[in-house]
Amino acid sequence: MTPNRTSRLAHLVEHNETGAGRIFDLVIQALILISLVTFSIETLPDLTPRAQRILDWIEAGSVAVFTFEYALRLAVAKPRLRFATSFYGVIDLLAILPFYLSLGVDMRSLRALRLFRLLRAFKLLRYSRALKRMHRAFAIAREELVLFLFAAAILIYFAAVGIYYFENPVQPEVFASVFDGLWWAVATLTTVGYGDVYPVTAGGRLFAVIVLMLGLGVVAVPTGLVSSALGQARDEEVEARSR
Repeated sequence: MTPNRTSRLAHLVEHNETGAGRIFDLVIQALILISLVTFSIETLPDLTPRAQRILDWIEAGSVAVFTFEYALRLAVAKPRLRFATSFYGVIDLLAILPFYLSLGVDMRSLRALRLFRLLRAFKLLRYSRALKRMHRAFAIAREELVLFLFAAAILIYFAAVGIYYFENPVQPEVFASVFDGLWWAVATLTTVGYGDVYPVTAGGRLFAVIVLMLGLGVVAVPTGLVSSALGQARDEEVEARSR
């Protein structure tokens, strides 16, 4: 491939300022959405053989285009290994890999592979400025979020242990072990409160109130972290444009 052709192809797939670039981006985005819709339609019961064939053709056509896109991006990437191992490179590969792995094999035996088709939704991140900003925000707050998740995991474990010791003597069938308490702890700390498992003792209820109060913080802390990071990401974007 000549340098001029490589440059034109790189401009096509990496920039959407030109008419051809915008059309390329819109075609890929439309196919991603169509692919996700057909994935949902395939789960409908009693699909006719004709409808299934049409869905299979749509899937094959989408994969063909996604494969061409992946090969094109890989061809113009410098260095290629960096793109292949990048977030978008891995997503692009996983979006088409299940189709090729399933060729000649009954998909019922590879049912888990079908879920990888949902990763195509992440391909949309490449085309949305707002989603890119969200990705940047998570990168900015990554260390804080990891620390928070670690603290939340410890809190959930202690809540499970606490409710087990309060409720096991009077509800041995409900809180048979700490593992049963984990379900209650997660539902309570996330303020979901399904109500299928709940304390009946005075100590257990008092403990539940404390856990509920802590649960408000569990919900609020990551929201604040991401909101702050989104503001920083937006400031970086504005600064980059003004240069």
